[in-house]
Amino acid sequence: MKGETTYTIAWDAENNCIIYIDQTLLPGRYEVGRCRTVDELADAIRRLAIRGAPALGIAGAMGVALAAARSGERDPVRFRRDLHRAAEILRSTRPTAVNLGWGIDRVLGAADAAGSVEAAKEAAVREAGAVAEEDEVTCRRIGAFGAELLPERCTVLTHCNAGALACRCWGTALGVVRSAVEAGKDVRVIACETRPLNQGSRLTCWELARDGIDVTLITDSAAAYLMRKGVIDAVIVGADRITRDAVFNKIGTYMHAISARHHGIPFYVAAPVSTFDPARSEADVVVEERDRDELARCGDRVLAPDGAAVLNYAFDATPLDLVDAIVTEVGVLRPPYTESFRLMEGKR
Repeated sequence: MKGETTYTIAWDAENNCIIYIDQTLLPGRYEVGRCRTVDELADAIRRLAIRGAPALGIAGAMGVALAAARSGERDPVRFRRDLHRAAEILRSTRPTAVNLGWGIDRVLGAADAAGSVEAAKEAAVREAGAVAEEDEVTCRRIGAFGAELLPERCTVLTHCNAGALACRCWGTALGVVRSAVEAGKDVRVIACETRPLNQGSRLTCWELARDGIDVTLITDSAAAYLMRKGVIDAVIVGADRITRDAVFNKIGTYMHAISARHHGIPFYVAAPVSTFDPARSEADVVVEERDRDELARCGDRVLAPDGAAVLNYAFDATPLDLVDAIVTEVGVLRPPYTESFRLMEGKR
């Protein structure tokens, strides 16, 4: 991203804290927040100031590093107990996104393998830094592989935000768009608003407009009509978890996949290997339900009467038979996915 922005989430080595772009304030205000405690980080994740599967993986990794670096405990047993307690606080914040736990476990493993408290602190910070740096490389590779799937001139529909704000930088689904544009292709983006928190309008449009990439905002419910009119050439989304039978992504993704299949439009998922969870099926995954007020209110304005029940799922599951390809940093996976997923188990 251009201008004053830095990485979406980063480690401040001088102050032993996490700095991040507060995504709840965009597009109206750009502001960098700081987390100096695990509780502050957990709050930032819960309120979606930090969000997006790869960014959550980095946040989980840095959260464990934060707990380690700021610990005053010198006893190795108590230090590791506190570290694991902090990890569970972070793990509980977003139950559907698998990258969060992946990042947590990776840094916990590095800290647990160290021989002393000081060595564990150094290992945790070092491993969290590696997770962040690898994410940038991963997104660039996803972008390069995915760009080859797009025609020289096309209009792409995307849902929610799978861009630089959902990663360290560059993005997954939007990384494909950025890489295609960088390669000289004429790519236009149609961004769904992504109710109820409008990550499409607030974040995706903000990112792409800043980069000078042609983007048009639509309501979520307009996508099928535009497919029928022949406006959309491909659909590209990110993912929060990919099980052996389904892709979990922001609520509304499933209906786009159904519409794309009906209209003969390719439906692509762009995600790193760390998002794969091939040992589980759709039935094993807890789908996060969020607060009633996200739907029933808009600021101080009441949108639904108190007597009306609200069901506010954060994610849905798209069966893999509706997915034409999954773009990863190790290549493009095509159906049937059984053998590809078997290979993924050894790469996570």
